[in-house]
Amino acid sequence: MLKNEKGLTLIELLAVVVILGIIAAIAVPSIGKLIDNSKVDAHVANAEQVVSAARLAATSDSSISVGSKFVSLEYLISKGFLEQIQDPDDKNKSYKQGNKSNAAVDTIADTHSYVQLLDGKVIGVNLVGENRSVKATANTGGNLVINKSSVTNN
Repeated sequence: MLKNEKGLTLIELLAVVVILGIIAAIAVPSIGKLIDNSKVDAHVANAEQVVSAARLAATSDSSISVGSKFVSLEYLISKGFLEQIQDPDDKNKSYKQGNKSNAAVDTIADTHSYVQLLDGKVIGVNLVGENRSVKATANTGGNLVINKSSVTNN
């Protein structure tokens, strides 16, 4: 009687559901890792952007081109060298800006975001976010290298 009817049996449907479950179990962690890697890349790009702004500030303001100075994120934003940048881990927050005096200073706390200059050359950067920080210092050759290993969890 029912020989000519077409369709899937319960076992076939169950096999399909199991296969889809296995695929989802593999894909979801991979997607999460991709999202996390893109946030780390965004932190690195933001640190490079802050360094570029500090270099521009050093060429524009001779007072920060002499000796060892810390240029805060607040200084770079207030002087127009940089626009406000968002923390990739939380789009509603920005990085911790540092001193509110809008001036380059001789010392600054590691809990604030800054770029360190020595005679106008960038020798270090510290970008502090809510969940992660980017910290890099120049190597013995004087080159500042910012990469994924510069990003750490707070």
